[in-house]
Amino acid sequence: MFPAVAYCMLDSGIIHEREQPACAGFGIEYMSRKTKVSFYKPQISDLWFREAMMADPETMSYNNAWGGTIPFPREDWGDWYDYWVRNPEGRFYRYITTGESRSFAGEAAWRYDEERGIYITDIIIAAKCRGQGYGRAGLELLCEAAKKAGITELYDDIAIDNPGVNLFLQCGFREEYRTDEVIMVKRVL
Repeated sequence: MFPAVAYCMLDSGIIHEREQPACAGFGIEYMSRKTKVSFYKPQISDLWFREAMMADPETMSYNNAWGGTIPFPREDWGDWYDYWVRNPEGRFYRYITTGESRSFAGEAAWRYDEERGIYITDIIIAAKCRGQGYGRAGLELLCEAAKKAGITELYDDIAIDNPGVNLFLQCGFREEYRTDEVIMVKRVL
C-alpha cells in the first residue's frame, strides 16, 4: 500500500502540482495511449524493489557490458537513500508505478555529471513489466520532470548492444555519437 502521494497531472505538456497535506511522497502521472504510469518517491523501506531489480539477471541484462547485476545490500540503503532521495542536489530519483494498482514497474532518474557537464538519465523497467509501454511512459515523464526542474538537455550513454537505445530514439532523443562501447543520445527539452 502506498502512502499519501501528491500527484501532478500532465495537461498539454504542463505539469500542475496539487499539494496534499502530510504527503509522504511525490508523484507525477502520465498517460501514453493506454499506458498510465506515475512517479512515486520511495520510502527507504521500499528499496527492496530496487534490490530485487538490481539482482535480477534478466532485468539487468542491459548492463551485461558492465557486469550485469549490481549488489544493493540492505546495509547500503541508508547512504544511498540520503544521496539520491533525501538530499537530491543535482539528482532526481523515483519509482515508476503502474496504472490504478500503483505496482512498482521500474525506476527513473537523472543526475548531473560534473565531469562532462551534462545531465544523464537512468530508466530501468523490471523484466516482468517490459513490453507494456512503461519504459516509454516513464521516459516521457522523466523528461517532463527534468524540464520542470529547469534542465534543458538530457543525455544517456547506452551500451552499444543494448536494444533500449530504440526507446530513447522513439522518445525524441538523437544520437550524438557512438564508440565501440556506447551510443550517446541527447534530447533537447
